[in-house]
Amino acid sequence: MKSWFVTRIGEPNEALEMKEIGRQVPAKGEIVINVKAFALNFFDILQCQGKYQEKPALPFTPGAEVAGVIEAAGESGSFSIGQRVLALPLLPNGGFSETVVVKEKDVFPIPDEMAYEEAAAMFITYHTAYYALNTKAMLKPFETILVHAGSGGVGSAAIQIGKALGAKVIATAGSAEKIKICKELGADIVINYREEDFVQVVKKETAGHGADVIFDPVGGDVFHKSRKCIAFDGRLLLIGFAGGTIPDAPMNHALIKNYSLVGVHFGYFRKLFPEKVKANHVMLMELFKTEKIKPLIYQNYSFEEVPNALNQLGSRNTWGKLVVRTITHR
Repeated sequence: MKSWFVTRIGEPNEALEMKEIGRQVPAKGEIVINVKAFALNFFDILQCQGKYQEKPALPFTPGAEVAGVIEAAGESGSFSIGQRVLALPLLPNGGFSETVVVKEKDVFPIPDEMAYEEAAAMFITYHTAYYALNTKAMLKPFETILVHAGSGGVGSAAIQIGKALGAKVIATAGSAEKIKICKELGADIVINYREEDFVQVVKKETAGHGADVIFDPVGGDVFHKSRKCIAFDGRLLLIGFAGGTIPDAPMNHALIKNYSLVGVHFGYFRKLFPEKVKANHVMLMELFKTEKIKPLIYQNYSFEEVPNALNQLGSRNTWGKLVVRTITHR
């Protein structure tokens, strides 16, 4: 079997090296997965560059999201050989591999209707968006949600989940192509933030009420402008800081408009409440089977193309998720 390893710190095409690995044998509580597809994330690039918070010893295999078929199980009581699943490998034995060993608790079943590429692309983004909107924001039908970076991985998931929960969705994007994508995902209104002031558009489209929920994975100036168009009693969801700047919030403004700043750390939630995550996964699979959500995939790549695919992801010119099919994909 083949696997990609970070053998030195640098850009992906410098850091990654493909190597042969031996047949994997699971211990008790572990699952071996024949990987059919795996997703790429921006933090994979940071791991190659040595800039991520986790810095495992070299060499290590990156990759946090895979989908495939169970090949072997170490006394598993929940899964069977041949079952279709997605899984979340952990460093240093990540998912950029043809086979991977994962903890049973990090394995989730997928329906027959879901392609392996879709399964590999959905967990982090859709679980984050569902946790944010359903659990943290308690989004109600007919409320208005403003989704920033709507064509991105987590933004595209938020548009679809917002619509599935019955909300009116306003999204922002930065090009004609990305605006088209947001509309196809179901957004009611899409704003080109490079050409329009989204604050004024949101106020106009809500008759001055503002957005009840704002989904912000960008931070920086986007956060500060968002505060100007949030509704009284609104919820401003802090998803991340893709813009590179972590903003400071004036608390007097939150007090005056009575809105909440809500942190969304899905990874910590998953660690503390695994049973709730399993329940959410069941709900998300139902939403997929009823065609209310569908992972947005920018492009599928071959196993050999991983370094180039990561470089393309790092260019920030992509949308949705980038997915790799393994050599053994059927």
